[in-house]
Amino acid sequence: MLKIRLRRMGAKFQPHYRVVVADSRAPRDGRFVTILGYYDPRTEPATIHVDAAKIEEWVRRGAQPTLAVIGLLHQAKLAPEVIATFNRKNHRKTRESVAAAAVAQAAAAETADQA
Repeated sequence: MLKIRLRRMGAKFQPHYRVVVADSRAPRDGRFVTILGYYDPRTEPATIHVDAAKIEEWVRRGAQPTLAVIGLLHQAKLAPEVIATFNRKNHRKTRESVAAAAVAQAAAAETADQA
């Protein structure tokens, strides 16, 4: 199973993180598939730079973001579709959220057709 998670970088007491797609069995700082962005918590305010389009693409492929990544996306106000489809409490896609996203997408397509 693929996960979208944080990979720790930097020297001792100077952490920064990369947002990566990795196999869930791989070590935290081990092998990964691709880099989607980075996060630096030491700056004020924290620097968050991720490619929302790539994240949405990987989620469509089946990669599951970790709670930390969902929190970062929420904090940066990125990829609201990705955030909406995951329930933070049990961290699973809920049927209701997936159905609501599909209805919203269909409504948007319908209004675009009318325009």
